[in-house]
Amino acid sequence: MGNEKENSNGWHEYSKLVLNELENLSEKTESISKDLTDTRQEIKENGHNINRVFDELGELKEWRKNVSEIVSPTQLKELSKEVEDLKTFKTKSTTAWVVVQILFGVILALLTYFKAS
Repeated sequence: MGNEKENSNGWHEYSKLVLNELENLSEKTESISKDLTDTRQEIKENGHNINRVFDELGELKEWRKNVSEIVSPTQLKELSKEVEDLKTFKTKSTTAWVVVQILFGVILALLTYFKAS
């Protein structure tokens, strides 16, 4: 009879250990399930972001195609150089005009001075 009590007590301790481990496994399973749900949500949200990026990329490709039909990158570069040349010409011509006006004023002043003397 003493042996039965020892076996019974051993089983009782073992069953507590098994139940404890089952509870730990249950908690871990719930945690993994929650993590999986969160991950699925992130994938879903990122999927929408990725789709938006692809849509915008398509729009950019369409815009580039339309711009390429109007002007090529080489033409844009040449146009930019021509605009820069025109700006330089404008600056030079404006400066020359101002110098001519000043000289003309000085000549008129000298002529007036010499006529008066």
